[in-house]
Amino acid sequence: MAAKRGVRPVDTEIREFQFTDRHFDKLRRLASEHTGIVLGENKRQMMYGRLARRIRQLGLRSFDEYCARLEEDPESELGELVNAITTNLTAFFRENHHFEHLARTAVPEVLERNAATRRLRIWSAGCSTGEEPYSIAMVLGESAALSGWDTRILATDIDTNVVARADTGVYPIERVRDMDSKRRRQWFQKGTGANAGKCRVHPSLREMIAFRPLNLLGPWPMRGPFDIIFCRNVVIYFDKKTQRNLFDRYADILAPGGYLYIGHSESLFRINDRFDSVGGTIYRKR
Repeated sequence: MAAKRGVRPVDTEIREFQFTDRHFDKLRRLASEHTGIVLGENKRQMMYGRLARRIRQLGLRSFDEYCARLEEDPESELGELVNAITTNLTAFFRENHHFEHLARTAVPEVLERNAATRRLRIWSAGCSTGEEPYSIAMVLGESAALSGWDTRILATDIDTNVVARADTGVYPIERVRDMDSKRRRQWFQKGTGANAGKCRVHPSLREMIAFRPLNLLGPWPMRGPFDIIFCRNVVIYFDKKTQRNLFDRYADILAPGGYLYIGHSESLFRINDRFDSVGGTIYRKR
């Protein structure tokens, strides 16, 4: 029999834990209030699967008990909720045209603009497991003109687990197999013994990057200014109001003429007028 119009069909899937509309609505409301991430109905199964694992880890028996835990100990468990629901899809040199622009246009402009201070600051906002900031660091390390410069990359993410993983600089070998072989040999050290099948980024890259957990919707402890900001495939999870506020804050902390790189499915059109598009989801602060 067809479902009545406007009524969601009953979920007949047999699950380990009962997961009702009340649970889903409460948990996605908490996630939105804390992170700005908006979870639609299509994220119901994802939320169940990830939080069911968390319930098992805690030795709890139901989503009722898990919601109660969030109310009793929000300071620690809200972070775990966020870690569970955030998606961390990334790769080295993902959307490679951004890194080509960084090398050919953005860095040469900074070299000219900051010649007196010899200082370069870049922020990777939403760094996930670290492939993006390490890719940025490789571009900087390959620029002979930056030799002797004070170059620093801040890499932040709301997920504390991926920040800790990124900080180690250790990756499975298959993560770098598609990388240019010369670049791979220059910037990665092959693991041996217990680390066989893994590789570690070169210490000079790790020294260039500071990994920190950060909620983009909360206070920002850094003052800037940054010359370049990467915030890619992050704002697609936010509503328009949150996007406007975030891009305004980016404009405030970017140096005049600084660049903002966003994801391929994102846009500042009718969201913020403080940037000019230069194509390829690259924006320049006015």
